[in-house]
Amino acid sequence: MAVPLPPSERCYSVSDVIVEQHWWNGDRTARGRRDVYIRTDGQRWEVQAQIGGESGRSRVQECPSRAAAAILAGAWRGNHPAWRQLPQ
Repeated sequence: MAVPLPPSERCYSVSDVIVEQHWWNGDRTARGRRDVYIRTDGQRWEVQAQIGGESGRSRVQECPSRAAAAILAGAWRGNHPAWRQLPQ
């Protein structure tokens, strides 16, 4: 379940956010699956790390720029070779 931003920090609806990049760790089990997303509404950037697929837990971190989001997404993925970028 995603951790929502406080009402004072929300400036867009979920439908306004697009996924710029999505990576998956290659594990098909609900327990082992990990996903990392870079999302934007055109002005704000955020990175979401998800554990356990759609019904699992997730964490969202807002970033000041696209470059910062890419750095954070890379850090959350780590160096494991199984990570692959999924097509949009």
